[in-house]
Amino acid sequence: MDGVPLVRATGAFALIDSLKRHGVKHIFGYPGGAVLPIYDELYLAEERGDIQHILVRHEQAAAHAADGYARATGQVGVCFGTSGPGATNLVTGIATAHLDSIPMVVITGQVPRPVIGSDAFQETDIFGITLPLVKHSYVVRDPSQMAQFVAEAFHIAGTGRPGPVLIDVPKDVGLEEFEYAPVEPGSVHLAGYRPTVKGNPRQVKQAIDLIQQSARPLLYAGGGAITSGAHTEIKELAERFQIPVTTTLMGKGAFDEAHPLAVGMLGMHGTAYANFAVSECDLLIAVGARFDDRVTGKLDQFASRAKVIHIDIDPAEVGKNRAPEVPIVGSVKPVLMELLQVARQSEAANGRTQDWLDRINRWRQTYPLQIPHPTEKLSPQEVIVELGRQAPDAFFTTDVGQHQMWAAQFLKNGPRRWISSAGLGTMGYGLPAAMGVKVAVADQQVICISGDASFQMNLQELATLAQYGINVKTVIVNNFWQGMVRQWQQAFFGERYSNSNMSRGMPDFVKLAEAFGVKGMLVRERGELGDAIATLLAHDGPVLLDAQVTRDENCYPMIAPGQSNGQMLGLPEQEKLEKAVELIYCSGCGAKNAASNHFCPECGAKL
Repeated sequence: MDGVPLVRATGAFALIDSLKRHGVKHIFGYPGGAVLPIYDELYLAEERGDIQHILVRHEQAAAHAADGYARATGQVGVCFGTSGPGATNLVTGIATAHLDSIPMVVITGQVPRPVIGSDAFQETDIFGITLPLVKHSYVVRDPSQMAQFVAEAFHIAGTGRPGPVLIDVPKDVGLEEFEYAPVEPGSVHLAGYRPTVKGNPRQVKQAIDLIQQSARPLLYAGGGAITSGAHTEIKELAERFQIPVTTTLMGKGAFDEAHPLAVGMLGMHGTAYANFAVSECDLLIAVGARFDDRVTGKLDQFASRAKVIHIDIDPAEVGKNRAPEVPIVGSVKPVLMELLQVARQSEAANGRTQDWLDRINRWRQTYPLQIPHPTEKLSPQEVIVELGRQAPDAFFTTDVGQHQMWAAQFLKNGPRRWISSAGLGTMGYGLPAAMGVKVAVADQQVICISGDASFQMNLQELATLAQYGINVKTVIVNNFWQGMVRQWQQAFFGERYSNSNMSRGMPDFVKLAEAFGVKGMLVRERGELGDAIATLLAHDGPVLLDAQVTRDENCYPMIAPGQSNGQMLGLPEQEKLEKAVELIYCSGCGAKNAASNHFCPECGAKL
């Protein structure tokens, strides 16, 4: 490269130096034969204090930790694995990041170039295996490519719709010397890769016109709102036009859930009032959301009376599941800034949505989220509510299942403080993700909420917590079942509980934690809960709390498969439910109509 001084170096040195130049401070990984040249260079970098490597106990945990690191910071997470089984162990974590659009650079060792394709010891085609799961992939066949590939990988992973990028490094490439010239961050320009950031002005104007005309708007925020840091703009838009706001599981934190306009999460286990609102709205403003099936229920009945504005940086998502009246391709934050700039030139809300807000508030009062208080045991919801009360500003990670849904329902999180596997639904995600978060934000409280089944999938990472003193607090909401599996078997499979009971063979979690050198605690009684959580939070070091709760509690509300958002199981007062959904409003004159009407008797408009 012209004007750049060349130094004699190995491919491994070029890799580590390039990572350092891109601001990498922490790497999560596990060594092995093919990646040893890289680890040897990493040893020297750690001695210099340039980078800290966190040795996980399973490569899947390395990917989840890098993922959690990225979600908490917005920066690109980095993980290492060796060839063969080391690389394939990363695949679940790569898929998790891919489906949730998380920026990661995954670096794998590979067998030497001369034996690639010969079924050499610990050889797998990780490039081919991960093709459907990454934003881009590289195999470094010449050490002189290393710096350029790293710079491109970081650029691709962190721009546009974020995602994981793989760099596969043959062992002999790491050892080979060459004339190394660094490639600095920001110097990469890839032909054909120019993500659209700003919205089309004509479509922005159309969006404002629809918002100003709407009597029953709903703002639907997804993970893209978090990625782009658009919480300030969402708040201003909602307040200016008095629009209620619902979020997806990925969008939690994009809007203050204590705000009067917040209606919480929508979808399969969303709040009743969010699901009623999306069923009855006349305008749906989707920002950074992809109309996932767990949100929409029966797709052809999702927001079926609404016009749609869809803002997303990925043009492939706009119109994929639902055709919008106003499609806007661009990053959520810049697009909302443009939209607000136009909106500020007109009057703010004039009370047009007040009847709509009153109606939602009646649903909120009629169908609140329930917190059971059983006489003999703790309920899962009580544990989560108490955690949220004592640690309102914590970073929370979760595993997957009932505890995840209860946490999503009852915790009120700030931006980037809700970290959960949404698209892939990866059990075993919570603990390693929490490690990554805590390494990233060492001065913040980090709590992992897990289930007894999920926790056992990556429990070996207690050793990583102990080795590095990573002060993560883990709370197992322990009902001795694969809780969500049991709930579905009860509801849809004739109460045939096939292989979902976890009580046989379940470890003593307190003793298990202590065996790893982590403080273990047990709580069974309501009277113990508050003090136990206070002790958990105050302890200087990692803690595992086994909270044993009622075994048969189900997570409601719930939209059954194939049903619409307005049809939920587990709601109280079913008669009121029927009354709540029997009326619709005419988009022409606003008159109330029976749901069976096809035309409005007041103005004749088609419903």
